[in-house]
Amino acid sequence: MAGINKVIIVGNLGNDPEMRTMPNGEAVANISVATSESWTDKNTGERREVTEWHRIVFYRRQAEVCGQYLRKGSQVYVEGRLKTRKWQDQKRARSLHHRNSRRCATNARQPSR
Repeated sequence: MAGINKVIIVGNLGNDPEMRTMPNGEAVANISVATSESWTDKNTGERREVTEWHRIVFYRRQAEVCGQYLRKGSQVYVEGRLKTRKWQDQKRARSLHHRNSRRCATNARQPSR
């Protein structure tokens, strides 16, 4: 039986989208989305919060739309799949988990330029 690889993230952009163009002319957008979890520490009674950063990649038309509408601080809903990229640098094997997006939604309006 096949498994399901689906990720849904709702959070805020840490920076404006990083836009680039592939050699074939297709657009690529990289964004970093912050999600936070908060709780009250049972031992101290203090409020605690931890922020997780998610690297997300968009391609083609979705990338163009990201570059057009998203800005630092924009709240976004992202749906996609988790993908691991592996490579070898000079010292060791490395890997990076990123989200390959299939859908993005925001309530942001197109910024004036």
